[in-house]
Amino acid sequence: MTLIVNGQKVDDSLVQREAERLRPQYEQVFAEMDAAEREDQLLEWSKENVIERLLLEQEAKSRNCSVTQAEIESAFEDLKAQYAEQAREPEKPDAEAEKRIKDDIALQIKVERLLKDITKDLPEPSDEELSKFYEQNKQHFTTPEQVRVAHIVKHIDGRTDEREALETMKKVLRQLKAGALFEMLVSGYSDCPDNGGDLGCFARGQMAEEFEDVVFNLAVGQTSDIFRTRFGFHIAKLYERKPPVLTDLAEVRKNIARQLKEKMRSDAIDTFVDRLKSTAEIKEA
Repeated sequence: MTLIVNGQKVDDSLVQREAERLRPQYEQVFAEMDAAEREDQLLEWSKENVIERLLLEQEAKSRNCSVTQAEIESAFEDLKAQYAEQAREPEKPDAEAEKRIKDDIALQIKVERLLKDITKDLPEPSDEELSKFYEQNKQHFTTPEQVRVAHIVKHIDGRTDEREALETMKKVLRQLKAGALFEMLVSGYSDCPDNGGDLGCFARGQMAEEFEDVVFNLAVGQTSDIFRTRFGFHIAKLYERKPPVLTDLAEVRKNIARQLKEKMRSDAIDTFVDRLKSTAEIKEA
């Protein structure tokens, strides 16, 4: 089946290339979907993207927006520079291929100008909109709870087997319970004695889950029992706990305004494309 948009045939390779562009992120997001169903949806979404892009190109062409040769040459040189930065050495195009590339560049410039025209009169987000977005998304502007922890660790590796490591840690725990200073035992027993075993401050998601499950449940000043992670045996001590901190609206105001303006821009383009689709002749033959 050949896709035809307003009388213009669409090469199947365009849809396939769009599918390959989308595939890595798409397959990650929809990993639980049936493989065949996922592939059908990917191709359908890719086809929609190609149709929308083609409609914008057709509209840009119809407006007869002029593009100077200097603009085309400048963009062409930028394209060659990008290849150079990526240490790629493209084959020098022949005259026909170079003309196709420059025609594509001219069309892209026209599309960019069309999009700019569509979105040129968008208003700035109001104070009310900024405040509403802030209130509804406070989790994104909050520094999560953090803890500062030190640990004594015996790794399980080729030098130390599990039984030997556990016996060493039991010896450390006995000394701690007898009143020995945690910091003194770090240098004598830990496989990671740097900085007194101090790991600094961190939030959840930065350490091994089984390590965090223990240390985030300690009280300040409390020392844990022996516990096991994928790395070996640990005894941890919590030095400090920092509660979550909400960043003030004034500090994130510009960032929120950018996000809202970008959403307005995207919505305006979507509305324009939907209008083009409503009057377009799209068929498969």
